[in-house]
Amino acid sequence: MNDAAAVKASVVILTKNPGPLFRQVLPAVQAQATPWPFEIVVVDSGSTDGTVEFVRAALGVRLYQIPAAEFGHGKTRNYAVAQARGEYVAMLTHDALPADTDWLRALVEAIDAVPDAAGAFGRHLPYPGNNPFVARDITLHFDNFAAGPAVVRLDDRERYARDPGYRQFLHFFSDNNACLRRAVWERIPYPDVDFAEDQLWAQQVLEAGYAKVYADAARVYHSHEYSAGDALRRAYDESRALRRLFGYRLCPSLAQLVAQSLRCSVRDYRYLLAQRCVLRYSGWLLRMPLHNLYRQIGFYLGERAPKLGERVGAALSLDQAKKSQ
Repeated sequence: MNDAAAVKASVVILTKNPGPLFRQVLPAVQAQATPWPFEIVVVDSGSTDGTVEFVRAALGVRLYQIPAAEFGHGKTRNYAVAQARGEYVAMLTHDALPADTDWLRALVEAIDAVPDAAGAFGRHLPYPGNNPFVARDITLHFDNFAAGPAVVRLDDRERYARDPGYRQFLHFFSDNNACLRRAVWERIPYPDVDFAEDQLWAQQVLEAGYAKVYADAARVYHSHEYSAGDALRRAYDESRALRRLFGYRLCPSLAQLVAQSLRCSVRDYRYLLAQRCVLRYSGWLLRMPLHNLYRQIGFYLGERAPKLGERVGAALSLDQAKKSQ
């Protein structure tokens, strides 16, 4: 797995109290089948759940530890990539489980085949038994990329300037399951931001003239079962970051909040009708209107984060809550 003299790829995993799932993730990465050597680098930021001991006992894994207070989404990923020795650096979060033993090979081969590609990202799969609406949304999201060109570049700067949808499609990038070309990262490292570091990095490399690759065969299980309250807080973080970094407005008014909540709930009901599984998922159907409402409230508040103040913002932020755990 790791021949230090000839490492083609590194797999970087950031951890903090990942729980039992990480006991599957790390062995799944170790079991990757590749025709070239790779290494695994774990950077932990204050785990207290036995993760550090688990990683130390794993063969062929290099562990680095940083204080929890020093963690930053862009900052810590830059630190991790700097420790890696591979020509390519695969980025994986501690709750993203490779779906098979070809995940790493598919990801690296996708970027390796495109000389001007800065990065590649792969498909997320919902965990079995997931919320049916979350599973639907994840599947449709990545189906959109699978239906388009695998390699994209910023070829139409006029459209890029005027069309937010085109910009969003181009700069979408998820370092839950991604791979960077190290030579490009050395020129353009991750920005030091507290959210959406991956999408901001993708925007920067595309604007610099590099390509981005979608690798549909590089699949990981990655999905979340949020409570209604955590859905609000996750939406708050997303809306706040996308407004500040890209100028996007996910919920500009109270009227939009109500209308979008209703539209999402109607869509959910119609989806179950079409799937003929209303009774099977009746519990989810009853809960989702509240989830949809709370999510839109999170988007609405996130746009107004500067007016809320630091204390309120910290209380609303799911990301801040995880850092303090």
